[in-house]
Amino acid sequence: MGKFKAAFMFVTPDSDPKIHRTSISTPEVLDLVVVGVKDYEQAAKVALELVDSGVTAIELCGGFGQIGVGKVAAAVGERAFVGAVRFDRHPGLGYKSGDELFA
Repeated sequence: MGKFKAAFMFVTPDSDPKIHRTSISTPEVLDLVVVGVKDYEQAAKVALELVDSGVTAIELCGGFGQIGVGKVAAAVGERAFVGAVRFDRHPGLGYKSGDELFA
């Protein structure tokens, strides 16, 4: 059995997924991609790219509101599991939900 391929995605208006991206790999178990996106539309596109590269689980940061989580989950469908860290109002986004800023 190969390594588990997963991703953690965060959303901030100044993120560029080509620049704000890194990978972490453990010796035997996990390959993790961490990537930033600027909004929900870009998140859906990047999620599809991640799934195409073999990622089977995507965890979204607390900046994603329910609408954002739904958009990413709809984009990848049955191809990957989508989970989320939850903040109703995220301290890094001026105590607003991502839904207020990015939906």
